[in-house]
Amino acid sequence: MHKTLRCLFLLILTVASIGVKAQQASLVENSIEVDLQKKIAPMKPVWSWFGYDEPNYTYMKDGKKLLSELAELSPVPVYVRTHSLLVSGDGKAALKWGSTNAYTEDTDGNPVYDWTIIDSIFDTYIQRGMKPLAQIGFMPEDLSSNNPKPYRHHWKPGDPYTDIITGWAYPPKDYNKWRDLVYQWVKHAVERYGKAEVESWYWEVWNEPNGHYWMASQEEFFKLYDYAADGVKRALPTAKIGGPNIAGTSGKKATEWMNNFIKHCISGTNYATGKRGSPLEALLFHAKGAPQLVDGRVVMNMAPQMRDIAAGFRIASSYSETKDLPLIIGESDPEGCAACGMATNPENAYRNGTMYSSYTAASFARKYLLADRAKVNFLGAVSWSFEFENQPWFYGFRDLATNGVDKPVLNVFRMFGMMKGDRIGVESDRMYLLETVLDSSIRGQRTDIGAFATKDEKSAAVMVWNYHDVDKQGPAETVSVVLNHVPVKKAMLNIYLIDDENSNSYEVWKKMGSPQKPTQQQITKLEQAGQLKCVSSSTIQISEGKTVVPLKLKRQAVAFIKLDW
Repeated sequence: MHKTLRCLFLLILTVASIGVKAQQASLVENSIEVDLQKKIAPMKPVWSWFGYDEPNYTYMKDGKKLLSELAELSPVPVYVRTHSLLVSGDGKAALKWGSTNAYTEDTDGNPVYDWTIIDSIFDTYIQRGMKPLAQIGFMPEDLSSNNPKPYRHHWKPGDPYTDIITGWAYPPKDYNKWRDLVYQWVKHAVERYGKAEVESWYWEVWNEPNGHYWMASQEEFFKLYDYAADGVKRALPTAKIGGPNIAGTSGKKATEWMNNFIKHCISGTNYATGKRGSPLEALLFHAKGAPQLVDGRVVMNMAPQMRDIAAGFRIASSYSETKDLPLIIGESDPEGCAACGMATNPENAYRNGTMYSSYTAASFARKYLLADRAKVNFLGAVSWSFEFENQPWFYGFRDLATNGVDKPVLNVFRMFGMMKGDRIGVESDRMYLLETVLDSSIRGQRTDIGAFATKDEKSAAVMVWNYHDVDKQGPAETVSVVLNHVPVKKAMLNIYLIDDENSNSYEVWKKMGSPQKPTQQQITKLEQAGQLKCVSSSTIQISEGKTVVPLKLKRQAVAFIKLDW
């Protein structure tokens, strides 16, 4: 061969070889390895817990609809937590407000109990096979030690948050009446629903006593807790009660609160009984992220939320009396105020679209990792996100549905609902390390392409996301999901997708022109778009226990691979 031609030929071969190696490197680079034989732990549905401020939405039209959907998507009973179950009022719903009028006093100061509205709330749960995470609070008007008028607040988005604080946030004027109120409530619940049913609930006292929700001292809260717990146990000795639902758990003062509460429950003098310690069957705390608006764009921050969770787990595991207790993250969210829409809080503009859904997938995976590392009894993480009745369409509340139409985030929970059996080993070269997320969230040059997987006797499931803190779209990346040790030669493969074109009612609504008064035909189309969409379904052959599933994942997308045999 002529020397020049031979050099040209070798050059072509070299370039081709480099091209092949580059292509292979690219494929390996975005590779996720799933080992169906590597069991980590049973798949506990810690995601199947939800909560909201406004209890009266529970039995309203869209509230009932959403609760039915939540009950249907979970393989186990969903737990529901809501504020203001003992607040005085007429039962009319409003933002960050709710009331049941369960307790009033006659002209002689004698208690009058009325369980009508509370029954409407709990009946709605029980009829759907759901269970209350029953919050004992807040203080009824006639029992409040500091009852400024008006008792009912009229907060709206954009107002100072502290405007919600009125007489309901104060200690009782009579602790014996407070205890009797709790006793009568639990006694009534047992009579209405049966002892076995109420034994399966969790009761918890108050909300964020280290924040605005409690207008008294730490010791006064311990007294409130002791009297409430004594009332619960008098009515049903086998009932499960816990607390304190601390806010900002990783903060110095919050950590002190949490430790002092545990020490009080272990060995402190019980204010109600005079004995040593107080009942504690579950430990609850809160965890929140902190998004910001940077140059007109939302930038999420998962790190504070993960640090709160890590702190709560660490504190619980540091005491022999609490290290095995059920741990419940009473509120676990990207930020704090569900009722603060994006019009008044532009940093919350992530809530309508795929930013919220991909954040949810990526953050829940880390919650499991934190629990594994701490070796704790992680029972549930309450997503403080529900619905807001009769509000503008896609206003940017932190909700799962708007006007009865499901948002993309709800479809992540539908994915979780299909995961069962055991959690299994996953490796991804693009998934940020847990320590990195704890330190600085997910803000590098590259996105977080991670996965979470489960397997039972007849199926396997893999959730895959492409997430980044900066809220913007990006081109689809090829991701190769390799499933190893598949125990059959043939299986049914279904792939579901949440992105800007699939399982996304928000994008469909915008393409309609963002109507605030959509027609019934438009509503039907939006309801359909809000469901989880299967984008591919096929029967596949498994060779030597291995199959490769290629995905195209846009930035902020979540895919779900379901293998059945």
